[in-house]
Amino acid sequence: MSKKVVLRLGVAGGALLFLWGGAAIIAGLAQVDWQVGRLMVQYMTAIGMIREFHTFVDFYTHVKGIEYLICLAFFVAFPVYYSMLNKKADTASST
Repeated sequence: MSKKVVLRLGVAGGALLFLWGGAAIIAGLAQVDWQVGRLMVQYMTAIGMIREFHTFVDFYTHVKGIEYLICLAFFVAFPVYYSMLNKKADTASST
């Protein structure tokens, strides 16, 4: 196949995916009365990014886990940042 044919097939495939994605978004928005926020909440709930907590203990456990991840990120990032700030400049020794 020539490069033109491959390019045209790629553009056609991209256009079809764009149309399919646009139709899916429009159908989702129509289902939630054109409210983008509600659509995003439904999407994030469906993929598990957010969830409803039924008890305070569930919520507290979730928040505690996130705090532990933030602390872990800080304990890794701070020494790296500190070493970058206090790196001695390599100077050529003059004779």
